[in-house]
Amino acid sequence: MATPNYGYEKRQRELAKKKKKEEKLQAKSQRKADEHPHGGQEEGAEEGGAVNNPAQDGTGTPVGG
Repeated sequence: MATPNYGYEKRQRELAKKKKKEEKLQAKSQRKADEHPHGGQEEGAEEGGAVNNPAQDGTGTPVGG
């Protein structure tokens, strides 16, 4: 009797997840483009907010003394 190939099954699940995620991202960007027909990229660059702000840590509280 053959044994199940769990590695292959896991890889197939991962590929399916990745494909679904890419499709969702593409649909989301398509919806966003439909909302903002003038391009929409200008506003998208600022959405990170405090990500690169050295005055705050990940929780949004000021860092330092």
